[in-house]
Formats: sequence, structure tokens, C-alpha cells
Amino acid sequence: MKKIIVSVMTVVAMMGCAEQKKEKREDVQETFNYVVDKFADLQILRYQVPGFESLSLQQKQLLYHLSEAALMGRDILFDQNNRYNLAIRRILETIYQNYKGDRENEEFQALETYLKRIWFSNGIHHHYGEEKFIPAFTPVFFRACVEQMDASKLPVREGETVEQLIAELTPVLFDPTVMAKRTIQSGDQDIIVASANNYYGEGVHLKEVEAFYGKMKDPKDQTPVSYGLNSRLVKENGQLTEKVWKVGGLYSEAIEAIVAELEKAVAFAENEAQKAVIETLIAYYKTGDLKTFDAYSVLWVKDTTSEVDFVNGFIETYGDPLGMKASWESSVNFINKEATKRTKVISDNAQWFEDHSPVDKRFKKEEVKGVSAKVITVTMIGGDCYPATPIGINLPNADWIRRDHGSKSVTIENITEAYDKASQGGGLGAEFIWSDTEREIIKKYGFLTGNLHTDLHECLGHGSGKLLPGVDPDGLKAYSSTLEEARADLFGLYYMGDDKMVELGLVPDAEAYKAEYYNFMMNGLMTQLVRVELGKNVEEAHMRNRQLIARWVFEKGEADKVVEMKKKDDKTYVVINDYIKLRHLFGELLTEVQRIKSEGDFEAGKKLVEDYAVKVDPVLHAEVLERYAGLNLAPYRGFVNPVMKQVKNEKGEVTDVVLDYTEGFDDQMLRYSSDYSYLPTYN
Repeated sequence: MKKIIVSVMTVVAMMGCAEQKKEKREDVQETFNYVVDKFADLQILRYQVPGFESLSLQQKQLLYHLSEAALMGRDILFDQNNRYNLAIRRILETIYQNYKGDRENEEFQALETYLKRIWFSNGIHHHYGEEKFIPAFTPVFFRACVEQMDASKLPVREGETVEQLIAELTPVLFDPTVMAKRTIQSGDQDIIVASANNYYGEGVHLKEVEAFYGKMKDPKDQTPVSYGLNSRLVKENGQLTEKVWKVGGLYSEAIEAIVAELEKAVAFAENEAQKAVIETLIAYYKTGDLKTFDAYSVLWVKDTTSEVDFVNGFIETYGDPLGMKASWESSVNFINKEATKRTKVISDNAQWFEDHSPVDKRFKKEEVKGVSAKVITVTMIGGDCYPATPIGINLPNADWIRRDHGSKSVTIENITEAYDKASQGGGLGAEFIWSDTEREIIKKYGFLTGNLHTDLHECLGHGSGKLLPGVDPDGLKAYSSTLEEARADLFGLYYMGDDKMVELGLVPDAEAYKAEYYNFMMNGLMTQLVRVELGKNVEEAHMRNRQLIARWVFEKGEADKVVEMKKKDDKTYVVINDYIKLRHLFGELLTEVQRIKSEGDFEAGKKLVEDYAVKVDPVLHAEVLERYAGLNLAPYRGFVNPVMKQVKNEKGEVTDVVLDYTEGFDDQMLRYSSDYSYLPTYN
């Protein structure tokens, strides 16, 4: 639960900041084409990798093999998201590449858009909203297309016919009631049965899952493994059993390919510490042993000197209704030394921030250990980091490792740079910001405070606080992701307005924090609703977190009119009247959320999320959608990767590694399906 995803208003914060970043942009190619494609509610961008050419050949080769490993697990995520995803992707790719009819036909164009959405979301459900998207082409057209294809190119099960394949997939594609949501995290229904993801087998129920893992846990264990992290829980002969994701287990074919590239990477490790990290990760992949995963995580946290770094594995648990089982992801990067000076100031003062937090002393860490933070330049993203990309990451997730060994936090500045470049002139700020006063303060400070909030969120927010002895790390169940993201955001918001920010030189003056406060409140109360279909509730954990915070402080400050929703020309705007009181409210909510986490107070956490984070005002929602539609913007953005190529001499020796930025979205997705597709269609 340690990934921060860029929000709509984060993009606003990045707009109009040319003066602030002029010096930094001097080395950026002004002719670089950041925007690649646009379809449905999505815009595809590309990012640059400044500084790559200056790395040593050893570092480039290390990055190359880690980047290859970052692409090997793509099929794993597709299958984790839904058991039909690989079949649907492969059958549509076959049609897309072999269709002989009129490609300008309205239904074929709809099929192309639908396939692109599947590529972007790693499956048939929206990557953010969780709901299944329904094709705009008809079942009749789908059947006609499939019947035209060479049967040998279709994902037909052994012993079955093409007709049976069509019959099986048609309701999955077209019936909105079948597998309607990828992940359901609240409500009265059985959230395991109701969720369409593939973390649990058919016939597995919520109470069974809770009992199965409950028996494994020892409340006295101070260093528990992350139970269920790397397995699918299924029923065989009426008994629950785990199918572990490892070499020789489930997803073995893809994991073997990942391991092969990691083994090549070992030869180019920068030092012994990094070598040990990679070798321990390999051992974990081969055994599936979660204690080995913890050993890898500890080694990874302690490696703070390597310039090249990476994440690879089953990491984040947002997709599991119970927040236990992890999706596969990877990110490869190297340090941005100049920008890291900012995050080093934060991590060097971690104990001061912990000591001065408004939360109860019982829930504070007496000694903050191993907190490190840096700004990075990403070179490759894969799995659940791709194409929709985090702008900040804090790991590891295990509370006891964070307590005893610390954590590492990153802000991904070449991604925020790409958002900044692609967002200029979009008009979102002009439409939704209350007045020129707020626009000017966002123009002046928005990019700085947006990145700083990410730094504080990742480095200190997730790394702060502690569980009381005996509290189950999974005790908040389906609400854990939302509450954890709220805790980290609140920690960052509270300190954004502290005089310590000026004292440490992190902001130029005591007014800067107002840019982030306004952005956050506007996003949480209004603009993020452009990502929600009219009539639907908020589902995604980051969005729930932001709405929870914004609505709670709005309500608690209503009597004093700390924040108001005002009308101007029949349009609604957020107005902040008292920034100081708003900061105090952030502190009050932080105190309560930390208590909930530290005590494992499930009922209080559930009430907080259900009361403030889920439901949407339909009148305001309709207004926001109407105003946004007039801007012709895409509410979601993602990226294509650069193509990394080895340069070899006549002897076959690698003499350089270069980056090619010319590949388009369709070409990249089809190449990945051709070159990095290791799993059988049905797993």
C-alpha cells in the first residue's frame, strides 16, 4: 500500500511552472513528442531518461538486464486481474493483426479502441475505476471476426472448438453483470466472490479465506511473513490450498524468464550489497518462501549506496479485496543526484518529524530506523507500474521490517516532468480554480509543493507510526489500503504547512504550502470525480483516500467556514478561507487514522471510509463531468517505455546500450505480446 498515483490536480500543479523550472529544462529537448496517442478516457505519453548517456557501461548493462526482467512478468498481471484476460487479449490481437475487412468500419474501430483499453488496463476492467468496460462492437461482429481467423491462432482449449470459445467469452465480454468489477472492497456482499480478479479460485468464500489465514497467524510473532502474498487460494477436493507463484509453481514459465535476466544482471552489480539483493530475490522466486522474500526486502532497504535500483516482484496488494495478495510489478531506475538533495534533507530529519507528529505518543516510533529517500529517473516500468505509472513509491510494505530496518522512498521526477510537459495549456486550472489568487500561488509553487508532498507522503508518511503489540497487520482488511494512503497523505499535508519546511530550506517561504492545500482540497472534493462514471461510487483506494480527507475536514470545519463550496456564474468552486485551521484539521484526522491503524480498530476504520470516502454527491458530480467534458482532456494518463538496445561490435561484445523513443503504443503492446508472452492462456 505504498504507491502514490498521479491525480488530476497533480497535473494542474505541474502546469504553468515554466519560470520555476527553466534552469532544469535547459537540457530537455523542446521538440520531444511527449504525447503518443489518445483514446477513450486515456492519453498515452512517453518519458525521457535524462542522464542515461552519462552512465558507465556496467551500469547500462545492469539497467538493461533489470529492464528486460521488468517486462517478463506482463502476462502474470493480466492473469491476476482476471482469469479470462489472456484469452481475450490474445483473441483480439489475432483479429487486430489479421482482419481482412474494412478497417475503417465503425465496429472494427470500436474493437481497436477496446483492445487498446485492455492493453492499458492490463485486462477487461478499468485500471482505476475497477468496473468492466463493455465493447462498443456487437456480439455478432465479434463472432464473425473470430470465425474468419485461423483456428490455430486462437486460444482454444485442447479438446474444445472455436464455437465453444465464442460461447464462453461472449458473456464475459458483453454481459455487464458477469464479472462486473475487478475488486470490490466494501459493501454487504461476499467481497471475494463478488470480485472478478483471479487471486482466489471459484467457490472460495470470504469467511473461508479469513479462517484459512487466521490459523496461520501467531499474535505473538513480532516478525510475521506476509501471509498469502504470493499465491492463489483455491479449492481442491473441497479443501483450500495455495498455489504458490514460483519457479515450478503457478506462473513458472514467466518467473523462469525473470530469473534468467536477474541472473545475467548479477554480473553487472555495482557492489556486493546489490549483488546480494539480486541473488536473494532469485532465491525467493525459485522457492516461493516468504521468509526469503523478507530477507530480500531487508537487504534491499539496507542498500542505500547503489546508484542503480529496482523493484521486481509481487509487491502491492490493492487488487486483493483483503489487501493480502500482491500483483506483479517492476520499476527500474537510477538516482537523480541533484534532486535527491531535497529528499535527503527530509530523511535526515525523520526523527524530528516523528517526534513532532500530532498523533498519540503511544503510536510513535521511539527510534526511526533506516529511512532513506531519493529522487530517481526511471528507465523501464512493467506489470502493475505500466502503463499507468506511480510518481512515488515507498517500500517494503511489511510493518515489522519498517519498524526494525526502515524503508526506502522514491519520487520519480522524469515521470512528473513528462506530465508537466504534456499538460501545458490544458485549461483544467482555468476552469476549476476559484480565482487568480489561487492560480498565481499554484503557478508559483505548485510543481515544488506537489513533489514535496510526494516526498513527505512516501518517505515519512508511510514510514511513520507503529502498531501496538499483538495488532494484526491485516486487521483493517478491505479498508487497509484506503486508510494507509490517507495516513501518508495526512502526514505530508500536516507538515507542508509547518515552519520547519522553511527552516530546512524545502520551501522558499511560509506561503508555498497553500498551493498544495488548495490543489488537494479541490481534487478531493471535486475534480477527481471526472474519473468516476455518473451514478457510481468511488472505488479506487487513492481516490477514496483523497475524498475521505477532503470531505472530513470540510465537514468538521463547516461551522467556522474553514473551507466552502461557493457558486460563481452557476459553477461550483472550492474556497479555502482559513489555511491555518485547515492544517489543524489535517492533524486531527491524522491522529485518528493513526490510532485506527495502531490499534487495528476495524469498525472505526470501516465507518470512516464508508461515511466519507465512498459515496458521491450526484448533482456536483454531474456538474464536474459537464464542465470537464468541455475541455476535451483525458482524465487518465499512462506511458510507453523507451526501447532499450544493446550495441555490439564484430566480436559480439556489448559496447553500449542506447534508448530509442520512437515506438508507438500499438507497436509496443504488440511487440510485448510477441516477445514477452510466456504463460499459457489458461492458468
